Amino acid sequence: MDYVAALTPPFIMAVAFTALIVVIVKSQGGPNKAKEDGIVDAALARAEGAQQQKKD
Repeated sequence: MDYVAALTPPFIMAVAFTALIVVIVKSQGGPNKAKEDGIVDAALARAEGAQQQKKD
């Protein structure tokens, strides 16, 4: 029965990792994509604006 105890933690981690990947893949695209892209675009615009002010 020691082999069951030895295999349980890796099996649980594999299942958890697979579930994490599924959630990440499912959350890509769709209505969340536009929101996430907007946030990234705003952050980039802010960074570029700050960089331009430093040059001036």
